[in-house]
Amino acid sequence: MPKTVKDMMAEANAAVEKIDAARARKLLDEGAVVIDVRDAPEVAASGKVKGALNISRGMLEFRADPATPYHNPELRTDRPVVLYCASGGRAALSGKLLKDMGYARVFNLGGFKDWTEAGGETEKD
Repeated sequence: MPKTVKDMMAEANAAVEKIDAARARKLLDEGAVVIDVRDAPEVAASGKVKGALNISRGMLEFRADPATPYHNPELRTDRPVVLYCASGGRAALSGKLLKDMGYARVFNLGGFKDWTEAGGETEKD
């Protein structure tokens, strides 16, 4: 039977730990990379978490895989990864994808608004 979006979200949420802004700050202090998986127009309209990489969900596999010419060296399997999007769904799916690719410490911050409402620093892209 084919998987539904609901099925995929349930698997992603079970596999990727959801964290709050305080935990994300702690991980960033420990050297985690934070990734905004929203599309570029969304980031341009609202800004992003200060220091975050904007890697849209559609390019994540290519940026995360060292065997591709598109690999981003900031993405390493030995480095914690904190993901967020607009509401947390794309971040959860992206986190599951990274775990499937061998990234062990992957976390879902949820939505950009969760970060801003908690007083997190932002910047324009």
